[in-house]
Amino acid sequence: MAIAAWRRPRAILWATAAVVTLGFLIALEIAARHYGMPGPIVTQAQEVIIAPKSGFLLYASMALMMVVLTWKQRLIAAGAAIGIDLIFLLVRWATDTKVTEGHPFGNGALWVILGCAVIAVTRRTGQERVLLLKGVGLGLLLVTGRKTGDAWLLITSKARPTVLDQYVATADHALGNPSWLVGQIVTATGPIGSHFLDAIYTQLPVAAVAVAVFQLRKVAVERRFPGHHLVRTFLVIGLLGPGIYMIFPVVGPIFAYGADGGHWAVANLWPDTPPPIGTPHHMTFDEITPRNCMPSLHTAWATAIFIHSRKGPRILQFAGAFWLVATLGATLGFGYHYGADIIAGVVFTLTIEAALRSLDRGWDRSGIQLVAYGTAVFAALLVSYRYLSVEMAEHPWVFGPLLILATASVIYGYVRTTGLWEPKAAPAQQPEPELV
Repeated sequence: MAIAAWRRPRAILWATAAVVTLGFLIALEIAARHYGMPGPIVTQAQEVIIAPKSGFLLYASMALMMVVLTWKQRLIAAGAAIGIDLIFLLVRWATDTKVTEGHPFGNGALWVILGCAVIAVTRRTGQERVLLLKGVGLGLLLVTGRKTGDAWLLITSKARPTVLDQYVATADHALGNPSWLVGQIVTATGPIGSHFLDAIYTQLPVAAVAVAVFQLRKVAVERRFPGHHLVRTFLVIGLLGPGIYMIFPVVGPIFAYGADGGHWAVANLWPDTPPPIGTPHHMTFDEITPRNCMPSLHTAWATAIFIHSRKGPRILQFAGAFWLVATLGATLGFGYHYGADIIAGVVFTLTIEAALRSLDRGWDRSGIQLVAYGTAVFAALLVSYRYLSVEMAEHPWVFGPLLILATASVIYGYVRTTGLWEPKAAPAQQPEPELV
């Protein structure tokens, strides 16, 4: 019976995904070690004991895992996590161990997640075991995705010695140099605006968990996960995005044209003076700064949060819209991204979301066309940034509207197509008139 179960397509799919994920993590670990840094597996294992760099994220991951638990079990798990963190805090205080890096909390959340995995294997059977292991896997995948991203950023800085910022900055003239404009606005707000946007920018995963927990709130009752939810989109974005970094390495205006770039920068122009239009070329950059601009994954993730918050209550819809706008302000206002990165990130997300929804509901002609069109537009954006940047800068009133129109067409296609996928409510049956 057990062997037959493993032959089922869904079981084979889960097993294949697990093997591929493990192989991917091992490959990243080896690559990171090649460059003299620990990879995602080691850094995650270290946080069982040492002060974690992702304290808030670990608790968010635990909250995501707890969607499979009853309310009593959730209270026990949360209490255990807080208690373990208090023990760690007392031990560090008694041994005079100072937390110089990372957060003084978060170990307890990781211990609870791992403890639930042990309970699933040793104390649960059948569907209960599978459900609890899925919850544990979901929680671990969120924080492992963060560690994987850190490893990818290291690899991009080492493996791609030259960057394409001059091409993107030149093409960005067609959009009116939005990073320079928003950068001046954020600078004018002073430390209050900067601290506020920084909090929004760095705690994006926590916002994602809030939406995901709402989507998965019925898992403990229904004893199954929905076919599609935000975490799936987040993980796929994080898996595919760094691959684009390797193809199109860009460090961002604050580094290529600002003081943070040091002597590697073209000049100290951001955010006061837009870069002049010239002949762009590849430029050598340091081996520390990640090449993580094209596309903007913060924009991609914020867009995914916005999309998935649309079916929530009004306060969640407002929060999703607010987080998207604030994230756009932070990515541009801090000089981390060009406007060209932003629109590429939107197209990137909508294409992935369309593909995942098609995978869940079954591929049909409309799904294939939407994914193919989004992929074509995304590829066209990258090619135009690289090979038409000068023409785009010299004719902004032509290429600027074209870029916006191309992005808007993908948005329209997504909204229209997914709207047709939504189940239609049956009209209420009208009572037959009585015969007099």
